[in-house]
Amino acid sequence: MSGTPPELPIIVVDALMPKAQRLVVNRRGSMVWEVESHRGQYAVKVGYPIEATADWPAQPWTALAPAREGAVLYRISFDDFAYGEWERGTWNFQPWREGLDLYELWKPCREPDSRTEPHISVALGCVEALAELHAKGWAHGDVQPAHFIIGPERTHLIDLALARGGHIPEWYDFPFRGCLVHYEAPEIARSVLANGAAEPTQEADVYALGASLLISATGWRAVEYPDDAPRHEQRRAIASGKRRPVRVSGELGELIDTMLSPAPGDRPTIYEVGKALSRARQRPPR
Repeated sequence: MSGTPPELPIIVVDALMPKAQRLVVNRRGSMVWEVESHRGQYAVKVGYPIEATADWPAQPWTALAPAREGAVLYRISFDDFAYGEWERGTWNFQPWREGLDLYELWKPCREPDSRTEPHISVALGCVEALAELHAKGWAHGDVQPAHFIIGPERTHLIDLALARGGHIPEWYDFPFRGCLVHYEAPEIARSVLANGAAEPTQEADVYALGASLLISATGWRAVEYPDDAPRHEQRRAIASGKRRPVRVSGELGELIDTMLSPAPGDRPTIYEVGKALSRARQRPPR
């Protein structure tokens, strides 16, 4: 984008007639606004292509991501959203979700010498949000702590642009080239390394949720590699199937350990994870 401050596309302004707006994100082909409208509070996502630089390859697909997410929202019968095109790419708007994300909510657990334990009920809320998507036959493809918003009444799973499970118009579709690598399952990492692309699965979502719970509770990634290692080296470490031990106490830790199993068939389904957490929540403290 140019050096001038970004603005909402005119088509979005006409649809929402904002009373107030706040730019939340503007990076790597994506802009997100929080918009107050007479219709309510909305998240507005606007995509544009990333041009090649010396250290970053061109990524034209980022322009398509908001409309692709809009098509997913349509397929899963989501309420109160719209999507379309603007001169540089695509856009969508959907209800703004109020609350803290999983990583921020569990920050007290990561403080030095903290005795704060991660709440089973919070983990269960994340599981229930992902289970809703899986029940509709979809895999999210980009499960990470920032995509679970824990609100006052329920937990919301956001950012569905990479989800797979139903028909997407070909003019908005693009290959899945992996996700935020810290949460990538070994089989996804191996496929991306070998083929440059992969197919999101519900089993990989379960792994990613386990990695999300682990890093949010402890601050440690599931797999050890240097922070500054190139992306392909990080993926090789993940693809090996070797990982750190899970240092989360009790039944939650045991469950995270099985969710991070290197073989997809050895992981519990999201429904089995939910049942185990429900039982653990009902047990009286020792």
